[in-house]
Amino acid sequence: MHQAFNDPCMRYFIGDVRDAGRILEAMEGVDYVIHAAAMKQVPAAEYNPMECIKTNIYGAENVIKAAIKHNVKKVIALSTDKAANPINLYGATKLASDKLFVAANNMVGERQTRFSVVRYGNVVGSRGSVVPFFRKLMTEGATELPITHSDMTRFMITLREGVEFVLKNFERMHGGEIFIPKISSMYMTELAKAIAPKLDQKIVGIRPGEKLHEIMCPADDSHLTLEFDNHYVICPTIQFAHKSDFTKSRLGEVGHYVEQGFEYNSGNNTEWLTHEDFLKMADDVDSM
Repeated sequence: MHQAFNDPCMRYFIGDVRDAGRILEAMEGVDYVIHAAAMKQVPAAEYNPMECIKTNIYGAENVIKAAIKHNVKKVIALSTDKAANPINLYGATKLASDKLFVAANNMVGERQTRFSVVRYGNVVGSRGSVVPFFRKLMTEGATELPITHSDMTRFMITLREGVEFVLKNFERMHGGEIFIPKISSMYMTELAKAIAPKLDQKIVGIRPGEKLHEIMCPADDSHLTLEFDNHYVICPTIQFAHKSDFTKSRLGEVGHYVEQGFEYNSGNNTEWLTHEDFLKMADDVDSM
């Protein structure tokens, strides 16, 4: 990474988000923080629960305290669709992390520091995701691809789209929001056809802690959810000392509250990826 990105303003540290002292050192003189560290592999989290808690919850606490200590301007924590109505430990710890970052806005006192959260779906081509997994099976000569359920859907976003969304939210945030982009969904069966149209598919059953459809805006939060042109915002459940009108972003974008009971999930989405859309998305990822 240092060879690829070596601008004079950049510094590289070896450390761990669990190490409060090291995080405190790394954040000195920093204005903006993106908290992306997480233990995200669902089965590994189920088998190693305390390790998951130490990274995803205690690590989040360390980031918050260091940011406040150094009077960082803005912090955005990366969440996951699995944090909405979680059914596995990874999702539960990320929900706890989301709550910590939202509530941190009440810990800042007179300081300028503000905290928000960005929640999005599966990053196409990211390490451990389904696309490189399917490609690995193909290179090994597999004659079929495993599909957990014929109706399973997932949200899809590229790394570039995710980065651009996070950076834009630094401009629009008041502090306390959970930002969710409007992105496309795809059936896992269609994804497999796009990657390997000549291979058969074998239904292997839903794995422990896995959902049929991923949720990003739960129905239970519909009374807190605002819809904007290209994203949603879940407003905080608690009141802050600093008052904000979340219906209008700092960029002047205006949102409106969704209907009671509204839920944004990968199964009821109105935007769907075709084979051609997905292949173009994958090509864009490969070219990065």
